[in-house]
Amino acid sequence: MFSENGEYLEEQFRRWQQDPNSVEPTWQGFFAGMRFAGTLPGAAASPGGAASSADLRVQTGVVRLVFWYRQAGHLQADIDPLATQPPPPCQLLQLENFGLSDSDLDRVVDGSMYFGLNGPVKLGDLIDTLRATYCGTTGIEFMHIESQDMRRWIASRVEPTCNRPMLKLRQKYRILNTLHEAELFEKFLHTKYVGQKRFSLEGGETLIPVLDAITEKGPSVGVKEIVIGMAHRGRLNVLANTLHKPFSEIFNEFEDNYLPLSTHDGDGDVKYHLGFSADIETADGGKVHMSVAPNPSHLEIVGPVVEGRVRAKQRQHGDKERVTGVPVLIHGDAAFAGQGVIMETFNLMNLAGYRTGGTIHIVVNNQIGFTTNPRDSRSTQYCTDIAKFVQAPIFHVNAEDPEACVAAAELALEFRQQFKRDVVIDLVCYRRWGHNEGDNPGYTQPLQAKVIAKKPPLSTVYAAQLAGRPDDPSVTPDVVADLVREFDDKLAEAMREAETVAAAYRNELEAAHKQVKEMVKKGQTKKRGMEGFSGRWKDFTNRYSHEPIATGLSDAVLDRIGTALGTFPEGFTVHPNLLKTLQTRGENIKKRGSVDWGTGEALAFGSLVLEGTPVRLSGQDSRRGTFTQRHSVVVDYETGAEHYPLANLDPKQAPFDVIDSSLSEAAVMGFDFGYSLDAPESLVLWEAQFGDFANGAQVIIDQFITSCESKWNRSSGIVLLLPHAYEGQGPEHSSARLERFLQMCAEDNIQVAYPTTPSQYFHLLRRQMKRKFRKPLVVMTPKSLLRLPAAVSPVSEFVTGQHFREVLDDKSNPDQVTRVLVCSGKVYYDLAKKREELGTQAVAILRIEQLYPWPEQQLSAALGRYRRAREFVWVQEEPQNMGGWTFVEPRLRAMNFPFEYVGRDAGASPATGSHHVHEREQKLLVDGAFAPTPSGPIGPGWIGWNAVESNGTHGAHTDAAKA
Repeated sequence: MFSENGEYLEEQFRRWQQDPNSVEPTWQGFFAGMRFAGTLPGAAASPGGAASSADLRVQTGVVRLVFWYRQAGHLQADIDPLATQPPPPCQLLQLENFGLSDSDLDRVVDGSMYFGLNGPVKLGDLIDTLRATYCGTTGIEFMHIESQDMRRWIASRVEPTCNRPMLKLRQKYRILNTLHEAELFEKFLHTKYVGQKRFSLEGGETLIPVLDAITEKGPSVGVKEIVIGMAHRGRLNVLANTLHKPFSEIFNEFEDNYLPLSTHDGDGDVKYHLGFSADIETADGGKVHMSVAPNPSHLEIVGPVVEGRVRAKQRQHGDKERVTGVPVLIHGDAAFAGQGVIMETFNLMNLAGYRTGGTIHIVVNNQIGFTTNPRDSRSTQYCTDIAKFVQAPIFHVNAEDPEACVAAAELALEFRQQFKRDVVIDLVCYRRWGHNEGDNPGYTQPLQAKVIAKKPPLSTVYAAQLAGRPDDPSVTPDVVADLVREFDDKLAEAMREAETVAAAYRNELEAAHKQVKEMVKKGQTKKRGMEGFSGRWKDFTNRYSHEPIATGLSDAVLDRIGTALGTFPEGFTVHPNLLKTLQTRGENIKKRGSVDWGTGEALAFGSLVLEGTPVRLSGQDSRRGTFTQRHSVVVDYETGAEHYPLANLDPKQAPFDVIDSSLSEAAVMGFDFGYSLDAPESLVLWEAQFGDFANGAQVIIDQFITSCESKWNRSSGIVLLLPHAYEGQGPEHSSARLERFLQMCAEDNIQVAYPTTPSQYFHLLRRQMKRKFRKPLVVMTPKSLLRLPAAVSPVSEFVTGQHFREVLDDKSNPDQVTRVLVCSGKVYYDLAKKREELGTQAVAILRIEQLYPWPEQQLSAALGRYRRAREFVWVQEEPQNMGGWTFVEPRLRAMNFPFEYVGRDAGASPATGSHHVHEREQKLLVDGAFAPTPSGPIGPGWIGWNAVESNGTHGAHTDAAKA
């Protein structure tokens, strides 16, 4: 190629020398890059001053060679500690690919495009330098990053030292010491608690010096908080050796007599799911608050929860630069490649409402998932390839080179602080035991198991390296001090000190174990280490109360918010169709008329921020509102500028954040849940586009929101807004699966509400923040009711003295009522309309606005008013096996009221896909709620509908159809 195009290349080069603008931009970039990399070899220049064709061929090849070592050197890197042979040569790095050959190895070339080389160098020496940098025990992937600044930053940090860390003696000693502690801890547990699951870190102990390096360096680069989310494997070791959780607490969790603090604190969780937090003091006197987040067995789901927690902590520090709080997520290799929430969490990196300034991801790459080989668990070369889509740099590091691992950790932290982006450390290691200590890895990976069985402890290998005897497997920590006498006295002293510290560590383990065993003999147990009500939660309790709390507003606050809703900056143009809607909202408030759902919500949000309570609402299309009902952000019709009415109420108000999220449920709900854990003073809401979208975050609901207090003694005040009602929109957009939430209700763990008026919704949101406890709140929110003329509230229901009512009684004269209908939600308006059509005063309609915690006292008092009633009916839109019936039926029966059911029959699908069929079903169930029965009270024959008839409609029982 070069011989055929040599003359053309020389001509372009001559023209560029005379006038860079005389050649095409492609050539301008090429020659400018060569000039930037270094001056072309003058000795080989032609008499005319231009370089010869041969020189250009070689130098061009050199430039491309350096580029490709940066691009593909990781493919030849020695990163696998289980490899028995050196990695094979990478075909992409062969000299012939660059127009070079072995005959050019002694040629002097310009190597200044490589950071650390200032000019002429032999090609062979340059290649050796490139191999040392990019093909050693660290393989770096960073050329997929578009930013030249990031590429240059990484290259400039690793190339001058050939990617070999320049560690001080103190740091080497610290690495050895942390390896000692990691290994001793695992061996101690393996000896004292034989057969118990602990998910050992053995084979991946380098994780401990990696985390130690991040912690030690953190304060010097502005870090105040580190929140760790991690898998089972190594959790106990991290708690013990990184967060310094007392050994006695850890050992106590292995004992049969271990109990939570007391019976009201819930059921607790297994030891390798628990979290912990502590203030860590670094060797230089810095301080970092560290937390390990508790998480369930669905391990990777903790990632977005950690991100949300960090975001909340950053706000508490007033940190808009995102440097004080750092999320560190520790993954397994198979899960990192296999779990979709990884991608969803990565995607939050640069989103304004969710960015945390970058996450440090550490993959403890055991090269196996439970018993599954990588070839069966991913379609990519590396388990970390998913990180490339957000252009995160990836450091693949051989875990048996602890110094390289520590250097990668420090570099990752510096990169994160510099560029506010995610970065990945692929810690390539192995698993000495099976998935847990009861598994035998030899059953499924016998060859790998044989290699692992022969490997000495890493601390022994590293100690031998420091002692100058890296190839001698007989070297043990006990004899290291003797071996190093011939070396530097300081090194020898440090090594002896390391063994002294290790001995003291063993003694501490033994003492803690003895203490716990003595307590077991006495029938005692230590308190659980994770306290849920300290720090920002110290003024809160986990005790639920039905006690009403005043949540109304003064006239002045109502008017202030009303004015803001209908007022816009000077010169701001509102969409013509929207302007009247927004102005009407403000006028209705100021004229003390009736307000709709969107206005009631705005009054709740606006009043809270005026009182100093931050509000954060996120979800898909939440700024406008899925149903064009919210308009929390108004967009200028002419310029696209944005105006947030509720963010401009008062200069001293609390923040009001409403965010259009990515098209994610699991990661975004997880993020907001995590945020709520560290912001009890904030109203944090996640909104589903339709209620059934919450299905995509079921793991967050099941394993965090409904059970975190029971398992981990952690409270959350997160609010889930789930549009729900049967309006003929088909199976997927009718049901928020109310029954699932009710099925998970126990021990006052969550609140489930189905409010029917704007004022009730208003008071419900404000009540959430006015009480001295925080419980997740699940709200069935409306769709059609957003604009139903009957579903409005007079402003008088928002004023001082009003509060949320868990049960709404009817205004009927109890002396005339013979039948009582009880329902929740939107079906009330269908029933009320039917009653009005019939003109009857014999039927009362009660609404249960809060289904859980069950308002027994309020409901009993309301039902007790109707002493002449003989017919009590539960009415719902949902199929019989869904909705509220199976939840309320035993509770109603326990109240000694003879309730029967009217509603759709049980079904496999939440709703019909035919609007015509829906209308027919809805009419039949409403008519059935008022229809007389042959026996007087509605009997068992009324329960539900028959199966689908041949005509494709759900048929009612014959009597119901006639009625």
